[in-house]
Amino acid sequence: MQKLNLPAYEFRTRMEGDRLHVLDIYRKRFVLFTPEEEVRQRFARYLVEEKGYPVSLILTEHTLKLNRMVRRCDILVHRPAGTPAVLVECKSPAVKISRETFDQAARYNMVFRVRYLMVTNGLKHYCCHIDFEQRQVRYLDAIPAYGEL
Repeated sequence: MQKLNLPAYEFRTRMEGDRLHVLDIYRKRFVLFTPEEEVRQRFARYLVEEKGYPVSLILTEHTLKLNRMVRRCDILVHRPAGTPAVLVECKSPAVKISRETFDQAARYNMVFRVRYLMVTNGLKHYCCHIDFEQRQVRYLDAIPAYGEL
């Protein structure tokens, strides 16, 4: 595992040929363990273990349709009633978080209209709260706990 600004967690892995795969407990299958996948798995686990997000309300690599094109958001967290609450865009640690990263998350949010957008490359994490009524975006100093959403 890489040195990330996230806790190190134990993951179930296996080799398929010469490639390492990790069990994604949210998709319930093994997936290729790329640097971006490591960020996705560790950040999802961080939300659960450190911030109290319920495992049952987290989806990874969730499909969405945007302008007739099929896309996938990295992590989508729902409320108990089933409405989306948080959208997370994950990047490899080698990818610098940029305006384009936030723009990608914002485009996906045109579909979900969540109030919390998070962006991470495993080294830096950003979170903003969106107030649709006031048309304002406020960047937060920390990732909120699930009970604070």
